[in-house]
Amino acid sequence: MDASEAQAAETTAAATVEAYDIAQIMRAIPHRYPFLMVDRVVEVHKNISAIGIKNVTINENFFQGHFPEHPVMPGVLIIECMAQTAAVLVVETLGPEARGKLVYFMTVENAKFRKPVVPGDQMRVHVVKEKQRANIWKFHAEAKVDGKVVAEATYAAMILDR
Repeated sequence: MDASEAQAAETTAAATVEAYDIAQIMRAIPHRYPFLMVDRVVEVHKNISAIGIKNVTINENFFQGHFPEHPVMPGVLIIECMAQTAAVLVVETLGPEARGKLVYFMTVENAKFRKPVVPGDQMRVHVVKEKQRANIWKFHAEAKVDGKVVAEATYAAMILDR
C-alpha cells in the first residue's frame, strides 16, 4: 500500500462510525415512541451511507389495526424508517450543530414494496446519499429482510431548524 492509498484508507476509517444505539439515535433525531422507527444504526459512512435496523415485533401499535388477523408493517412506516436512518446519517455528517434539527420530506419517488414485512422480521435499511445542495438532500434506500429487498424508494428531504 503506497502513501496515497494509506491516506485514503485512514480518511475512510475516520469517516466511518461503528454504531448508534437507541440512546444515541434519540439524541440525534427528535422522534419518540410510538413513531421512532429505528432501533439501531449499525454503520454510518459520513456523507455517503448508513444502515439502520428495525426489529419488527407484534407489540408495535400499528399492528392493532393493520391488519389484526394478518399483521403487515405499513409501507409508509417502512419509508419512515428509511427517512429516520437518513436523518441519523445527516446528523453524523453535519456534526453537533445538526442535532435537534428536523428533516422534512419533500418527495418520495419510485417507491416499491416487494414483500410484506411481518412480526419477527429484522429489517435492515440501506441508505445512500445521492446528492446534496444546501439544506436539501436526496437519498436512495433499500429495506431488506434476510438479505432480500422488501422495499425501496428514492426521496428528498429538507433540513431545517425547529
